[in-house]
Amino acid sequence: MERVWRPDVALSGALDVALTMSPHRRGGGDPTWRQEAGGAVWRTSRTPLGPGTLRVTVLPGEGAVVGRAWGPGAEWMLDTLPELLGTHDDKSGFDPQHDVVRDAARRHAGLRIGRSGRVFEALVPAVLEQKVVGREAWRAWRWLFARYGERAPGPGPEGLRVFPPPEVWRSIPSWDWHRAGVEGVRAKTIVNAAWHAEKFEAARESPELDRLLRLLPGIGVWTSAEVRQRALGDPDAVSVGDYHLPSVVGWALTGEKTDDAGMLRLLEPYAGHRYRVTRLLELSGHRPPARGPRMAVRDYRSF
Repeated sequence: MERVWRPDVALSGALDVALTMSPHRRGGGDPTWRQEAGGAVWRTSRTPLGPGTLRVTVLPGEGAVVGRAWGPGAEWMLDTLPELLGTHDDKSGFDPQHDVVRDAARRHAGLRIGRSGRVFEALVPAVLEQKVVGREAWRAWRWLFARYGERAPGPGPEGLRVFPPPEVWRSIPSWDWHRAGVEGVRAKTIVNAAWHAEKFEAARESPELDRLLRLLPGIGVWTSAEVRQRALGDPDAVSVGDYHLPSVVGWALTGEKTDDAGMLRLLEPYAGHRYRVTRLLELSGHRPPARGPRMAVRDYRSF
């Protein structure tokens, strides 16, 4: 199936498809994501209608977005393509108060806050990324997909897989979580969340989803924000509790590192767009100099 969608460039400016979709990518070799040298982006999803594969390109010179999709979920993926690319993203009220934010917004004018509409697909990798370095979480993500993921429909690149359904996540035995490098706490959080996946998917407002998510043990402010950013496109969901983000925000806006409380104070003028600002600051490249060893990779497979 194919759909051609023309964003309202006059209203929101040019659209950067790869940049807008990039938060859904989980590290190098993500089995749900590929990007071709020419810029085309492949993405898989387990939609309400079943597994689907989506390929997104932009027609040169026209700005029109072309989506092609395969599998039982193809129609759903094409119907929601504009949302994935941020058609709902409302920048009203976003008024850069700092030169670094203003410059980043100008250089990354094609950035939109899109929404996937798939909460559980955003929740599992967020839990895997809790309190570990990205490489460790992404390795577990790849291992679990190789073992339990379904081959993506259509003619996509080799190795594309589709997110397993909740019942599969509930059935993963403890020894396979261990082989993936996921200790018991994160594994239990994912299995527990899988029992409530339908309830999460039904939540359409960010405050309601935040409340539901944080009722579960193992899901806190950081995890909820990471999910709502991707699944619902919440431009104000701040990843409080992130290992690096407060330092990035503090350094970019004041030239000094700060903590979560300091970060929230600095972001107060951007209420309603705090996630947008942190995303722009991460893209700006303004980071404090590294003065110590990096956080070590903990391989739970050897425990």
